[in-house]
Amino acid sequence: MTERHVIAVLVDNEPGVLARVIGLFSGRGYNIESLTVSEVDAEAGLSRINVVTIGTPMIIEQIKNQLDRLVPVHSVHDLTEEGPHVETELALLKVAGQGDKRVEALRIADIFGAKVDDTTLESFIFRLDGQSEKIGRFIELMKPLGLVEVARTGAVAISRGKEGV
Repeated sequence: MTERHVIAVLVDNEPGVLARVIGLFSGRGYNIESLTVSEVDAEAGLSRINVVTIGTPMIIEQIKNQLDRLVPVHSVHDLTEEGPHVETELALLKVAGQGDKRVEALRIADIFGAKVDDTTLESFIFRLDGQSEKIGRFIELMKPLGLVEVARTGAVAISRGKEGV
């Protein structure tokens, strides 16, 4: 049975590191559902890669072991297995419509807590953050109302409590 896992990888912030991590996934046929990367410690030269992947328990274990063996990797944390964590995503959605569709898009956006970041007479750009499933539901509701474009950050996650990666 496949499971969804959020894996946080602390790496050296240097050219080519992301390509090596991604190469590990693509070379073995592992899928990446989402990927985010950001510098987390400029002085130490460290970046954090959050990877959301799906696989059997054996595949997930292989991914973690192979990531841990890469030279620029300092640590690998499976947030899904390590305990409670906070996970969120950001999405921007462009919806074009007029009349009743425009009113309905605004009504649904209000229900979901989406913000209007930009508007013209023909379109809105909504900003929504939260769980990936919530964003997916919002996208589905916007499709018949004139959804034109979607940009998503992918999931970012951090473990709860006083310990860090």
